[in-house]
Amino acid sequence: MKLMELLSNVDVVKYACDQQVDVKGLCYDSRKSAPGEAFVAIRGFQTDGHKYIAQAAEEGAALVICETPPEISVPYVLVRDSRLALAQMSDNFFGHPARGMKVIGVTGTNGKTTTTMLVKAILEESTGATVGLMGTNANYIGQKELPAQRTTPESYEVFRLLSEMKQAGCQYVVMEVSSHALELDRVYGIPFEVGVFTNLSRDHLDFHGTMEKYLKAKSRLFSMCRFGVVNRDDPASEYILEKGSCHFQTYSAQSDDADLVAKNINLKSDRVEFEAVVTGAINRLTLGIPGMFSVYNALAATGCCLALGVSLADIALAMRHAHGVKGRAEVVPVPADYTVLIDYAHSPDGIVNILKAVKGFAKGRVIALFGCGGDRDKTKRPLMGKAAAELADFCIVTSDNPRTEDPRAIIEDILPGMKGIATPMAVIDDRRAAIVYALENAQPGDVVVLMGKGHETYQEICGVKHHLDEREEVAAYFAAKNKAKQ
Repeated sequence: MKLMELLSNVDVVKYACDQQVDVKGLCYDSRKSAPGEAFVAIRGFQTDGHKYIAQAAEEGAALVICETPPEISVPYVLVRDSRLALAQMSDNFFGHPARGMKVIGVTGTNGKTTTTMLVKAILEESTGATVGLMGTNANYIGQKELPAQRTTPESYEVFRLLSEMKQAGCQYVVMEVSSHALELDRVYGIPFEVGVFTNLSRDHLDFHGTMEKYLKAKSRLFSMCRFGVVNRDDPASEYILEKGSCHFQTYSAQSDDADLVAKNINLKSDRVEFEAVVTGAINRLTLGIPGMFSVYNALAATGCCLALGVSLADIALAMRHAHGVKGRAEVVPVPADYTVLIDYAHSPDGIVNILKAVKGFAKGRVIALFGCGGDRDKTKRPLMGKAAAELADFCIVTSDNPRTEDPRAIIEDILPGMKGIATPMAVIDDRRAAIVYALENAQPGDVVVLMGKGHETYQEICGVKHHLDEREEVAAYFAAKNKAKQ
């Protein structure tokens, strides 16, 4: 592609190169730079791409897109914002792949993964369409699963995936859209058909600084979409409804003023049931995932699919067949008279949601095992400890992904939130040992909730990812126990 075509709509400050040069590709990681490509120097949180311009040039980069002139002699284009330019150039390079597909973006602190998976399942069953998905657990092109590195990838990967999905015949694409992605222009230029807001609670303040800035980032989606589907029961909805420029539809489990309302809610140990009421229609919905949060996820998916033209009757039928999501209130089969659940809860609100759901059906104690991630918002650590101590019958505080932090220092940040609460607890730094302790001490009727890791199959310690799959840890415990009996 000619450089001039690649830079269409990009705010260029200066050209210091041949504007008609052919560019074979884009790269923003100097280690992966290849001959004939344009290297885009992005300012990140841990480093600055401008420092690696020389390395990219050595690897054969044809030119550099940057915000400040390079210190070496290399063809370059000076732009106002290189991160934004990467999104615009990626969209141009892949031929505006979102056009011709209906793209759905789901944002919110909790519920994004389950909601996107539900929307995908409903659309596939009710319309027969091929549906793409970008999310935390994995990316999908129809039924083909691809690995995912983060909730919303960098803009180049977003547009590359959209291109692959379009080529595969996808008619819809459902995306988890993080606040980071919105703030950092990773989804810039995508014409979203529907944007969905699930909820807002304390998270990512290490990045955004304040809840107000966090909410502002989330709200950006609703100036980028045609229809907005919003949880009316969340206090943040007022700001989104005020600031957004799309056509809004709301859902609620508390107020009849919403466009979609859940009535006669029945929370079971293995599912939720309720009547979904919209103007001119009412249907009984059943979703095989327990907890009040599942009612809200079902409402979000229903509201989204209604905005896309799917009938309430077809949504109800498809939702009956929908499965749970790996790492979200996931039941781990065990040869014992107690239950083990794995859940991705890694925020105060996430812990409240899963523990309240479990308390609704647990016959015995609720045992909560959790930690907090390193290099992330430290202010939520005591709040997570407080939430667990107030709702669980026994707490086990351990490590999550300490990353570059000292695991014990993270635990010391958690414990102050648990002071003054009578809930018994144990502190075990090593997560594997903590899981064994939980299983050894579980009694008949108890529910052991392993929180924080969810779908993840690793633990990051000192910047290195070590294999850790909690399902395997649980299975290994019972295998060893069985072997000891023989």
